[in-house]
Amino acid sequence: MLNFIKISLAFATAALIVGTGTVAGLFWHFSHGLPDHKQLADYQPATLTRLYASDGKLLAEYAREKRVFVPVAAMPKRVLEAFVAAEDQRFFTHPGIDFIGVVRAMVANVANPGKRPEGASGLTQQVAKNFLLTNQATLSRKIREAILAFRIEETYSKERILELYLNEIYLGSGNYGVAQAALNYFDRSLDELSLSEIAYLAALPKAPNRYNIVRNEKEAYARRDYVLHRMMEDGYITAAEAQAAKAEKLQYRRRSATEVAQADFFAEEVRRNLMAAYGEKGLYEGGLTVSTTLDPAIQNVADNALRDGLIAYDRRHGWRGPYAKIPDMTVWEEEFARIAQRRPLAGPAGWQLAVVNKVDAQSVQIVGLPDGEGTVPFAEMSWARPTLQNQTVGAAPRGPRDVVSVGDVIVVEKVEKPAGAGAKPYPPKTYALRQVPNVEGGVVVMDTQTGRVLAMSGGWSYGRSQFNRAVQAARQPGSAFKPFVYLAAMDAGFTPGSIVLDAPFVYDPGHGQPLWTPKNYGGDMLGPTTVRRGLELSRNLMTVRMAQQIGMKRVVDVAKEFGVTDSMGAYLPMALGAGETTLLRMTMAYAMLANGALEITPSLVDRVQDRNGKTVYRHEPRACRGCGEAVGNARPAAPELIDSRKPFHDPASVYQVVSMMQGVTTRGTAGRLGALGRPIAGKTGTTNDAHDNWFLGSTPDITIGVYIGFDEPRTLGSQETGGSNSVPIYEAIAKEIFKGKPPTPFRVPPGLRMVRFSYEGGTIDEVFKPGTEPGSEGYMVTPLDGSAPYSAIDPTQGPQQAGSPRRPGLSGTGETY
Repeated sequence: MLNFIKISLAFATAALIVGTGTVAGLFWHFSHGLPDHKQLADYQPATLTRLYASDGKLLAEYAREKRVFVPVAAMPKRVLEAFVAAEDQRFFTHPGIDFIGVVRAMVANVANPGKRPEGASGLTQQVAKNFLLTNQATLSRKIREAILAFRIEETYSKERILELYLNEIYLGSGNYGVAQAALNYFDRSLDELSLSEIAYLAALPKAPNRYNIVRNEKEAYARRDYVLHRMMEDGYITAAEAQAAKAEKLQYRRRSATEVAQADFFAEEVRRNLMAAYGEKGLYEGGLTVSTTLDPAIQNVADNALRDGLIAYDRRHGWRGPYAKIPDMTVWEEEFARIAQRRPLAGPAGWQLAVVNKVDAQSVQIVGLPDGEGTVPFAEMSWARPTLQNQTVGAAPRGPRDVVSVGDVIVVEKVEKPAGAGAKPYPPKTYALRQVPNVEGGVVVMDTQTGRVLAMSGGWSYGRSQFNRAVQAARQPGSAFKPFVYLAAMDAGFTPGSIVLDAPFVYDPGHGQPLWTPKNYGGDMLGPTTVRRGLELSRNLMTVRMAQQIGMKRVVDVAKEFGVTDSMGAYLPMALGAGETTLLRMTMAYAMLANGALEITPSLVDRVQDRNGKTVYRHEPRACRGCGEAVGNARPAAPELIDSRKPFHDPASVYQVVSMMQGVTTRGTAGRLGALGRPIAGKTGTTNDAHDNWFLGSTPDITIGVYIGFDEPRTLGSQETGGSNSVPIYEAIAKEIFKGKPPTPFRVPPGLRMVRFSYEGGTIDEVFKPGTEPGSEGYMVTPLDGSAPYSAIDPTQGPQQAGSPRRPGLSGTGETY
């Protein structure tokens, strides 16, 4: 017996040595190449990046995984207890692996060979798998998982491990982390959840789709009750609490609709900028909080004004035919459904598709509407002249049959009464014929002093085209470029009262190229004319004469200085806006004219904060005096923004141009804006063959840029100008923005001379630099023969052209400002 015992002990010892060696060998083998578990110390889960408008409304969210990170210290204790009870009841006592749970699972799997094998992964093992390994169901992965679990437990506290687990775990329906799931399942934060709701969330990790409360209610309740039973067994809750929670019916509540600002083009441009600055990972996983410059009220006004302007233009150019056609009305419902699915309507709210069912003498019956049938009276389609070539239109329709036929799919909008005061209301279910414009455009509204973009509309509809005409469309500005030519001329010694000949001009570029003979819009010529009147009426011939005299290099330098373009050839046609630029650049350049040549950078973002609330970007370049400087009970002084910027261009020359541009909006090509009753420095723009229409206008506070044109450049029509298309859009925006606000005058730089001066547009206070005003020796007159300017005390004297109007002259005395 003694020998048997000795032999048995020897075998046992040998087996133990072999087993220990085997385990050690396996440990060494599977430990080789394991991920570094210490990286969890710097774990930052992928969280939502949110964009907010300036009034705090949510603008957009970007994320790969819907997650709200919550530190474990901020989580209710009962949430932690529920997940521990459901997933790993001995979590707070085991060293990383629940050996009792492993043995129990092995016994259960042996006893039930036909059933799905039970797992025994505790919370720490799940953290190891989710963060450091794959989901591959192999013995090798389980061993590596166990090794990492031991290491994680040695390195981190139980609370840190729970924090990692509860913020990373997938809980179904696209929800990552317990906080996000609480919002999207019950529309509550963690501290607002009931015990029943907490238990349900703790039931989900095992099989989120299987226990979905909407699709599998019976199994969801059974799993929730299991969790409540486990919590009671582990002493976290009483039997009475468990019973009350089991009796509670779970109420799935969709997350409350967040008040969201609508600005798709603006949000997409911000997204592109953030992607460039922080990369894809930073944008979609970084949890950034982005405060944008967007003013939702101004954005809404800009969107509506642009759409109304595009509709007005489109109607003038006629009816292009139905949206689609249904040849066989016996199956119109099926075909109509296919058309609506293939070609979703991109238009304002209230526009919808309908099918013409019957055409009467004075009305059209339509079907396919949400409320059944409707009627389109002829009065609401009488605008629909047929579209002809080159944006011309045919004869006005005499009745509905000249416009539509049975089977036509058309765009309609419900109307209550005809346009005009005193009109009688229509019967219910009356609709008007509409047409989605094929012309496009853009609007930018910018803070003149800071460059903050308050609104941006990039086209008719983001749903139709994501191409942003405000920032991505490179177009010729046409006459909208002229203020920069005139600014170069002011630098070169011209004054607003200087005389320039508005007469035929021929330019020979040489090298065998054809002669260039520009013309004024309309083909007329005014003869000797003041520079001011030339800008007010946008005279092409005067502009190229000045550009030739001062040299195109000066013009190019000014254009680059104001950011109109980065590169521009010093060719004379460029003086009429033949180069290409964008609406955003032009709006910025006009803003810098209006603010006295203080440098600005267009910005759509005020501030960016990281996931911890630290500011990582701030646009405001000015310092704040008195911000956060209160000491004790002392009342702090009113905060003051200190602007240390200096003008980058001669303020006197800039103001002379701004003054002339104010004449454009009162006596010139945008004279209708005078009715707004406030100083506006602006300029219209119409390119060759009317391919593009522009208007840009500034007050000391707000600069608005408007562009209209086709995406594939072609004529807008022979009579379509910036004054007829873009100015009304500006006017509609300005009326709303400035409603109830007093006018703000432009700041006059010190030292300028304001002289009572008579010119073609009337008698005004004209702006002169000291020594250049009429009556002074520095006053320069440009001869009509093209020779060098000469000094003249009396501006009414000098060479005259037969039949030309009287030269402008001096009246009264001047004052210095």
